[in-house]
Amino acid sequence: MWLSERFGVSVPVVGAPMANVSGGKLTAAISAAGGLGMLGAGSAVSAEWIRTEGAIAAAGGKPWGIGLMAWSVAERPEHLAAVLELRPQLVSLSFGDYSAYVGPLRDAGIVVATQAGTVADAREAIAAGVDVIVVRGAEAGGHGRNAVGTLPLLQAVLDLTDLPVLAGGGISGPRGLAAVLAAGAAGGWIGTAFLTCVEALTADAVRQRVIAADETDTVYGTVFDAASRAGWPDEFGGRALRNEYFDRWEGREQELKTDDAGHADYVEGSRAADTSRASIYAGQGVGALTGQPTAAEVLDGFAGYRSYLQAALNGGAK
Repeated sequence: MWLSERFGVSVPVVGAPMANVSGGKLTAAISAAGGLGMLGAGSAVSAEWIRTEGAIAAAGGKPWGIGLMAWSVAERPEHLAAVLELRPQLVSLSFGDYSAYVGPLRDAGIVVATQAGTVADAREAIAAGVDVIVVRGAEAGGHGRNAVGTLPLLQAVLDLTDLPVLAGGGISGPRGLAAVLAAGAAGGWIGTAFLTCVEALTADAVRQRVIAADETDTVYGTVFDAASRAGWPDEFGGRALRNEYFDRWEGREQELKTDDAGHADYVEGSRAADTSRASIYAGQGVGALTGQPTAAEVLDGFAGYRSYLQAALNGGAK
């Protein structure tokens, strides 16, 4: 498999870069357990944060990666500079015009990925010269498009290109991983399954809310982006857990962008980890989360994909 050949992973899983969740500790833990961990560098972090957390991620000596948002890098070029200093093995650049950054990253010997939410996105990625495409289906947590489900998009992109393709969105365990691998994906791009890991940055109150959620509790929209004023383009909404704040402002996003009281309420809620006001990004696989495992335990669970693939080859018999 491409992931094992290129990065030496034993389980074909890349930990999706999640801001405020995947710091250096979780990134390192995923890589140590046989996957490929990714540092989630949100737009609000400093270049020094990237360097510090990146050093933690790299300390174990295993391959690792960083995820950046193209729209944010345009405003914070020091983020890209820090990444080029660190030279992780994989960098994901998505959500905006990333084409100018592909060359410098590849020249530094870094594998470049981007997330695609449509076939048109994938065509742009191929034209930009990326090394790997991440098919991000509408089921996925966090930011991206809400246009196409993981499976139909994966099939279409696999038919489009010979580049390695990773699949993200709704892959909550070994059955889902087996499904995308059987279709031809090079591996899974997994975020939600790591949300409550002991190594994650996730606040305790958020962990409990995530564990209590089921697969119907997520919503997609731009309410939280309007509230945060971080700079996310409206083109890319986010999938998160529904809460009182979302319900209060849904359909009034333009008003919220200039409502100082609404913004302050969100900021205070986020700082306090108040789950009724804070954004808790999670995908439709959230219903599978029942506790607070280690990253190694999550990877060990995903490693069971082999038995499902074997059963499919054997007509259902394991």
